[in-house]
Amino acid sequence: QVQLVESGGGLVQAGGSLRLSCAASGTIFKFSAMGWYRQAPGKQREVVAAFTSGSSTNYPDAVKGRFTISRDNAKNTVYLQMNSLKPEDKAVYYCNAPTPWYDYWGQGTQVTVSS
Repeated sequence: QVQLVESGGGLVQAGGSLRLSCAASGTIFKFSAMGWYRQAPGKQREVVAAFTSGSSTNYPDAVKGRFTISRDNAKNTVYLQMNSLKPEDKAVYYCNAPTPWYDYWGQGTQVTVSS
């Protein structure tokens, strides 16, 4: 049973923008501080944006000021707005929903940035 459904990846030119969406079941959304990760070929999966306690957010330096995570509680959806994209942002992006009983992952969505 699919618990996280991602959408919004694609091909964009450097400097462009994309918005990723991740729809979760209500239970998962309620109990999870959700986040986004990415994995480039030959590299480890890394976090790019995450909610921490309450509505606080955390970003690594590589994306700070360019990426923004947000959530729509009415739609059980978390978003990743990516601006000023760079070729090095090319990766498969995954939605993550850690809960007390399980660590959920989306299927991944490809983001490709052309130079």
